[in-house]
Amino acid sequence: MSDCIVKFEYEKETKNSVRYKEVPEEGKAPIMGTLYVQKWFAGNTKNLQVTLEKQD
Repeated sequence: MSDCIVKFEYEKETKNSVRYKEVPEEGKAPIMGTLYVQKWFAGNTKNLQVTLEKQD
């Protein structure tokens, strides 16, 4: 198994969700790109962190 932490920052609000853009590590390509999170969960959060776990 391999873990990876992906960081996101606020981009804009849509009708029912908040859109976050990935902040890739310097010199690396984005892994996920854009993340949509429902407003009821995101609230006023400006930064998110997601842990991805590959299960080989």
